[in-house]
Amino acid sequence: MTKIVVVGANHAGTACINTILDNYKDTEVVVFDENSNISFLGCGMALWIGNQIDNADGLFYSDAKTLTNKGATIHMETKVTHIDYDAKVVSATDNTGKLIKESFDKLVLATGSIPIIPKVKGSELKNIQQVKLYQDAKAVIDTLDHDPTIQEVVVIGAGYIGVELVEAFKLNGKHVTLIDIASTCLPSYYDEPFTEMMKQRLIDSGINLKLNQEVIGFEGTTKVESITTNRETIKADMVVWAVGFKANTQLGSAKLELFKKGAYLVNLKQETTVPDVYAIGDCATLKDNALQRTNYIALATNAVRSGIVAAHNVCGTKLESLGVQGSNAISVFGLNLISTGLSVTKANLAGMEVAYSDYSDLARAGFIKENYMVTLRIVFEKKSRRIVGAQLASDEDVSLLIHMFSLAIQEQVTIDTLKLLDTFFLPHFNQPYNFITMAALNAPATN
Repeated sequence: MTKIVVVGANHAGTACINTILDNYKDTEVVVFDENSNISFLGCGMALWIGNQIDNADGLFYSDAKTLTNKGATIHMETKVTHIDYDAKVVSATDNTGKLIKESFDKLVLATGSIPIIPKVKGSELKNIQQVKLYQDAKAVIDTLDHDPTIQEVVVIGAGYIGVELVEAFKLNGKHVTLIDIASTCLPSYYDEPFTEMMKQRLIDSGINLKLNQEVIGFEGTTKVESITTNRETIKADMVVWAVGFKANTQLGSAKLELFKKGAYLVNLKQETTVPDVYAIGDCATLKDNALQRTNYIALATNAVRSGIVAAHNVCGTKLESLGVQGSNAISVFGLNLISTGLSVTKANLAGMEVAYSDYSDLARAGFIKENYMVTLRIVFEKKSRRIVGAQLASDEDVSLLIHMFSLAIQEQVTIDTLKLLDTFFLPHFNQPYNFITMAALNAPATN
């Protein structure tokens, strides 16, 4: 019987454990997790903070009891302190101080990512929060519930989490400021027309934007009272760090080969550079189909797929990842932005020569009374004309369209193929010349 040890049981780990237990009965699965819970959907914490859901119960889709009943040995609230990769032994300490050692035939590292928290003056003050775990979100909510004097909330970081949080705090009745060193919000995912849409929506919704500013320190006696940036001082009763994450690879950084952001370098089978050791989720690399090379993209959907791939391979079934496009979306103050693959900005930074085609139009035939606008950008490589990215914006839900573009990137479909795509027409749904077709037809020549 093959003994498999999994370190980490959130999205990637849970997917891996379930896949093994559901498909391979001749295996022994032992799991270590430092947390008291698993499978927390961190992307839903803003909904919780903003009172858009009643409680956090629905933000969990599995638990230790469920995995135990399926046959796994689960060690929760247990910190792995050392891994002997040569002797194949994992050493850990539980919350009582008891030392646990487990040998393994195969090891899966699913240690995820950790928040980036810059060290600045005054960081020890109370009410300076981070957001990653269930406990982090609960701490924020408990503090807001028990301290009515908190009115000025400052979020540092204008990426996805930061932008979602400013809406949440605004819905919670707070005055909200968003700080970022960049000149706009969401620059890692979208090009300027789309970032400007979100920026304006935040302003129109009452968010105090402080862009092009670097946080220097915090001021206060016991609790934070203000933030000092390189340009001004901003009042703050609560501060939330949301500047990003990095791969959590402390357990293997001295032994396993690393990639950028410190992620474990893995192949398409999720194998690391050490035999019988696999890495999945936010601690590992993946194949980026838009770039057509190895990359690091930390997303829960990517984590789940990597867990499934690793599970089959550790059990002897050969399965390779198809790669990812990094598809993602955000819905804030009624504005929906969806993207997949590369923006023009990201493509240029990667050294790719790309062009793009923009198109905005009503989604349905003009004579339909209930209608809405959609803005689309298709990014494609100049030489090959293969599609490498797409971005959508609308006040309505157009998210399903991005899956087509995700598949197009994966299968290396060209912008010219898209011109003759067989699309149906019915006034209730679209126009005879819909915005997808028109964006393709209007794509500039590049040869």
